[in-house]
Amino acid sequence: MYILHYAPDNASLIVRLALEEIGAPYQTALVDRSIRAQDSAAYRRLNPAGLIPALETEDGAMFETGAILLWLSERHGLLAPAPGHRERPHFLKYLFFLSNALHADMRALFYPERYADAAADLLAHHRVTVQRIGGHLRILEALAAEQPSWFSAAEPSMLTIYACVLLRWLALYPEARRGWFDLAPYPGLTAIAAALQQRPASLRAARREGLGLTIFTAPHLATPPEGSAT
Repeated sequence: MYILHYAPDNASLIVRLALEEIGAPYQTALVDRSIRAQDSAAYRRLNPAGLIPALETEDGAMFETGAILLWLSERHGLLAPAPGHRERPHFLKYLFFLSNALHADMRALFYPERYADAAADLLAHHRVTVQRIGGHLRILEALAAEQPSWFSAAEPSMLTIYACVLLRWLALYPEARRGWFDLAPYPGLTAIAAALQQRPASLRAARREGLGLTIFTAPHLATPPEGSAT
């Protein structure tokens, strides 16, 4: 059985959704962000970077969301084109695009003080980062229009799960500037998000982390039964 070290509505949500879709048995272990449990010696033995999530497996602890998704897809043969399939290279490049481009720029947007100092710099940083994120979303919208089996509303995949959670966070954060993001200009992404949030796996994850029903298309801040999202 897997053990998912998680905090509500953190990147661990992406892994939880994947585990729910796969139907793999797992337990959860709360990483209490309110006391910086991610910095504890015990947690850093699982993830030396002190980031959430970590996933304990029979092969050892894993960290980095994209790596966990890739490993799970290979382990269970689900939610991604199989190794050797002609679509596998295209799936992989977009999985790493989400991790290295969109997700990375979202961190820069949500934690601007780590990237700029003065108030004027923060405003410029926000504007430039939002522009980059818009470019990333247009790339994903174009991909959705192509409707490959691994990025469409028809079936979930590791890529749709990852992308939809990122869309959720764009609508919610940064809290001080909430409302800057509008999903409406991206009908392909909207269709994928609407389909995924209705799936039983998504509803189970939403219930366990206090996310409500419209977790991707009209999200609200988490009200989890345990732990803190921030």
